Amino acid sequence: MNDIEPTATLDAELEASSQRTSHTMLEDVQGVLIGCLFVALALLLLRDARLLPGGIAGLAFIVHYVTGWSLGAVLFVLSLPFYGFAWRTLGPRFTVKTFIAIAVLSLYTEWVPRLASFANLDATFAAVMGGFLAGTGILILIRHGASLGGFGVLALYLQQRRGWRAGTVQMVCDAVILTLAFMPLAADRVALSVLAAAALNFVIAINHRPDRYHGV
Repeated sequence: MNDIEPTATLDAELEASSQRTSHTMLEDVQGVLIGCLFVALALLLLRDARLLPGGIAGLAFIVHYVTGWSLGAVLFVLSLPFYGFAWRTLGPRFTVKTFIAIAVLSLYTEWVPRLASFANLDATFAAVMGGFLAGTGILILIRHGASLGGFGVLALYLQQRRGWRAGTVQMVCDAVILTLAFMPLAADRVALSVLAAAALNFVIAINHRPDRYHGV
């Protein structure tokens, strides 16, 4: 998957978007809670089908599959180093919202499986629907000036500080994760994980148009 978090270019738009929104704190709270719930359900679909997303979430899935450690805890810990990059490149407001969003998602990741399970789950459906749900959840977070952090933030930081192309950094990170995915997953599951990435990016590409709305 390109990244369950927004890409570096999308991250750059988030802070500017948050500056021109007029959302109240209550609206931001519900946005984070609902957006993360969509993403958590997507992660449940992918995990039950033994697939994985991209980015930090994908790395967390690999660690979870290999070790059996709590997915939510692994996701939260792996996300910690990226807050420094987010603070320097996108500012404190964005970073705090992103920290809260990842903390909420980590809790949901452990809580939602206790409320839902899938006795019959087609892997292709899980890939497509998981991508759609994750994309929708990320869009909700974007509208409220938050994200799920990850390699997109690192890519943007390296572009600003080192002149490296953010898209290239993002691509390399995702390629490494997909390569590592062959350790716990069969080739067909890795291919379906790529399909999930396409579904997620389709939702964001079609629906994320910052020029069309301004937080009203």
